[in-house]
Amino acid sequence: MTVDNAEIAETELRRERRNRVLKGAAILTGITNSEIRCTIRNMHLNGAEIKIALESRVPDQFLLYVPVDGIAYRCIVRWRKTDRIGVQFEGTEPKPHWHYG
Repeated sequence: MTVDNAEIAETELRRERRNRVLKGAAILTGITNSEIRCTIRNMHLNGAEIKIALESRVPDQFLLYVPVDGIAYRCIVRWRKTDRIGVQFEGTEPKPHWHYG
């Protein structure tokens, strides 16, 4: 198995160790209460890597609601790569009242 040099550089630049997780989540855009289903692949206190459908259009800022945690994280996109995005957490909010999950 070979490792891409970009992946090595990306790993070395990370400030925090990421914990691998597999959590279902929803990107809440606030546009007429719309949401984009996604999966959190890894996570730490200040951010996460999220897997999305290729056709998904994710804004640069959004709420990431994680039902298993019962928390909505305010996120800023830091990088995008095909079906994955890296986000930085800017704080948390309670579950939005309009979200059914």
